[in-house]
Amino acid sequence: MANVELTLDVKRRIETTRQQALLGGGQRRIDVQHKKGKLTARERIQLLLDEDSFVEYDMFLEHNCADFGMEKQKYPGDSVVTGRGTINGRTAFVFSQDFTVFGGSLSGAHAKKVCKIMDQAMLVGAPVIGLNDSGGARIQEGVESLAGYADIFQRNVDSSGVIPQISMIMGPCAGGAVYSPALTDFTFMVKDTSYLFITGPDVVKSITNEDVTQEELGGAKTHTQVSGVAHKAFENDVDALLNLREFFNYLPLNNKEASPIRACDDPWDRLVPGLDTVVPLESTAAYDMHDVITGIIDEQEFFEIMPSYAKNLIVGFARMNGRTVGIVGNQPKVAAGCLDINASVKGARFVRFCDAFNIPIITFVDVPGFLPGTSQEYGGIIRHGAKLLYAFAEATVPKVTVITRKGYGGAYDVMSSKHLRGDINYAWPTAEVAVMGAKAAVSIIFRGSKNPQEHEAEYVEKFANPFPAAVRGFVDDIIEPRTTRMRINKDLSVLADKKLTNPWKKHSNMPL
Repeated sequence: MANVELTLDVKRRIETTRQQALLGGGQRRIDVQHKKGKLTARERIQLLLDEDSFVEYDMFLEHNCADFGMEKQKYPGDSVVTGRGTINGRTAFVFSQDFTVFGGSLSGAHAKKVCKIMDQAMLVGAPVIGLNDSGGARIQEGVESLAGYADIFQRNVDSSGVIPQISMIMGPCAGGAVYSPALTDFTFMVKDTSYLFITGPDVVKSITNEDVTQEELGGAKTHTQVSGVAHKAFENDVDALLNLREFFNYLPLNNKEASPIRACDDPWDRLVPGLDTVVPLESTAAYDMHDVITGIIDEQEFFEIMPSYAKNLIVGFARMNGRTVGIVGNQPKVAAGCLDINASVKGARFVRFCDAFNIPIITFVDVPGFLPGTSQEYGGIIRHGAKLLYAFAEATVPKVTVITRKGYGGAYDVMSSKHLRGDINYAWPTAEVAVMGAKAAVSIIFRGSKNPQEHEAEYVEKFANPFPAAVRGFVDDIIEPRTTRMRINKDLSVLADKKLTNPWKKHSNMPL
């Protein structure tokens, strides 16, 4: 009978503890979270993952801090919910920080739970998604919490390029907490409720005497438009998690898988007549490269990355005949499509992700050069521009390039040219491949000429067309714009079996 009573007592204890864990920091704190327009850690997981697919780890784990009265404040599961589940049937490992327990602060136990799922994700080859909502390190634990951060950082680095890592900032993220998201592949934010900063407004005020709000210092607008730290911002928790589910569909589970394929109802050989007139006859007139991209991809579905930052370059994910592809394109509507420091870094980071995870890259080129000026030169445009060049040159995935209009100067080389191992390079009839525009070129070649218009006409005749590149084999064909989708789909089908490796090295030394 004693054994039966003990068993029943243990079962009751398990159930009681489980109910405590499900309540996190208690109903009062849950209500406060809801009043802020935020979901709880568990509600977020339920919305992100497929119904009934979540398998939780370490629900009963507690911190072991005995200082400052912490031994009297223990919550089962501590300040983070961890486990695995599926998103549209595909496995993902998830941790969701619980702001209702010690403000989501990171303890040794918290870090141990996060590290466990990161280790398992590496073992089985599945992505890790972090839902961040934390006040930072748990001060009462001192160096143990700092050690916990470092343990997570090491796993972020080890996982880089092996499994996709996604950070969704859904609350405050300060101090050492910001570096794990910075080490992951994509960082998304929620407008008005999420913040990223090394030091908060009060510390900034005391050190630099600057008056700044949380939103101004590290809000979603700041990091998606000014700093480039975050890749996209969403309206609220629900919008963010539903978009994250959609985004997840574009990604392979690990670096040994091909890019994912889904059933496609958009004919692979569909002609796009509108592309024949999308590029204006006037070479200096602007047009929207989004029109080109959405016209060519499957069902006009384009998940743009960093849409509010460095708008002169467009990057994002789409599908071609059902297969995930990465899109890179100059944007003539912004700064005439010139490459600058921010655009170069934005593009390089995206290209390297695609290459790491076997996602083919399609590049649309209309670039008059690198942005001139002292601010760019002083800011290191040479070094930063080299990052984009390096990324394209290093990439071994299928690369298809379409020159829609201008391909001038070094920027032509950088934008996935044939010379950087581009597999298939096309030019539209409107393409111009030259060292520079006619006016600037004539002013140098025929300096002091009394009849510059005549020389300009000669230069245009020779270079303001796709033939100079085509006759030298620098583009594989001059194609009708309407056929672009069909041609790219044919090429991707052939290139799916591409095998190319770079020389062995411990790691490269790219220009950081």
